[in-house]
Amino acid sequence: MQFNEELTLVRDTEATIIPAGETQVLAAGTRAVISQALGGTVTIRTDSGLFRLSSRDWDALGAEAQAQLDATVQSSESSSEDQPFSEELVWDAMRGCFDPEIPVNIVDLGLIYDLQISDPDTEGLHEVNVKMTLTAQGCGMGPVIAEDAKKNIEALAAVSSAQVDIVWDPPWTPHMISEAGRQKLGLE
Repeated sequence: MQFNEELTLVRDTEATIIPAGETQVLAAGTRAVISQALGGTVTIRTDSGLFRLSSRDWDALGAEAQAQLDATVQSSESSSEDQPFSEELVWDAMRGCFDPEIPVNIVDLGLIYDLQISDPDTEGLHEVNVKMTLTAQGCGMGPVIAEDAKKNIEALAAVSSAQVDIVWDPPWTPHMISEAGRQKLGLE
């Protein structure tokens, strides 16, 4: 996907304001530049600021951009349906969630504080509970990121439900970023 290439929205589209987390409609004709495309979402920069587009709205970026984004997601997705359920599969699902301003997944950012998986029920399904934090308490994107994690976990065939709670203790610090995350951010 070409970043820093100016695109023009071809239709009105709903977008999430970053970092406020509120929804706004961006009008057709708005100029936008893709600054990040990770985890099935896209962060765009407009004259009005940063916005997040979900995959259902990629068509607003034009057919060519949508096709490139769709291809990127398809090539990065690995089928979890063929794999037996495990805790690592849940961690991998959360690695598909990204802060829209930081190109590192929420696991490598050190935002996941706790993961609990129930024993399987009579149908072989598990309940998953996650405690996560954010890089800043005032970030309005918290519920959006938590919902992404919930959706990714619940997409696993052996999961009946997931709950993702945002907690603030202990407070997050950059020291919680994994080695892989540090390398991605150029901190090592």
